[in-house]
Amino acid sequence: MNTKPLFVTGIGTAVGKTIASAVLCEQLQADYWKPVQAGDLDFTDSDQVRDLVSNSKSQFHPEAFRLQLPASPHQSARKEGLEIHPEDFKLPKTDNRLLIEGAGGIFVPLSLNFFMIDLIKQFDAEVVLVVKNYLGCINHTLLTMQAIIHHQLHFKHVVMNGDDFSVDTLDAILQQIPEGTTFSHLPSINPLTAKAIKAVPIQIPNLLTNPL
Repeated sequence: MNTKPLFVTGIGTAVGKTIASAVLCEQLQADYWKPVQAGDLDFTDSDQVRDLVSNSKSQFHPEAFRLQLPASPHQSARKEGLEIHPEDFKLPKTDNRLLIEGAGGIFVPLSLNFFMIDLIKQFDAEVVLVVKNYLGCINHTLLTMQAIIHHQLHFKHVVMNGDDFSVDTLDAILQQIPEGTTFSHLPSINPLTAKAIKAVPIQIPNLLTNPL
């Protein structure tokens, strides 16, 4: 398949990347891969997405690194006497579309000289940026978008996650989204179930251009 993988990243931690990934996997019937899991090994992001995706086509690929400490991957790896290198990562073999969930934002370090943004480049992936509303989110969003553009990544889509965005916040962010990059609104999901994920009324036109 010639379709580029989708790489879901965020403007920071705890912005809803995993929930957005579950929605995208369900709608696209895509495979899911989280290359690095740091902490929460009893119930990982992969476990959560697997529980929330109900289609029969999506497959869930094992992490390249499962690290004990819930911290930056470079710190977690060092705690275990490891160092993460670019050559440690190979895209899973699949005939399906692949969705990759990153850890934190695009400048989260995997090692001192290897960042999440470098992994996106290595995979030649299309970026899906997840934004959550909080004080400072405009600055974090615009900085992240500028970095994506500056590094000439394939900036595909922006997901505005949650119901509490003000008109002013939306205007400040959406007017800066570059031409050719689309956006959608992901409403709050409560209760969080596979049935609710399947029913999310999100439209992602440029991701669904070539449905599988």
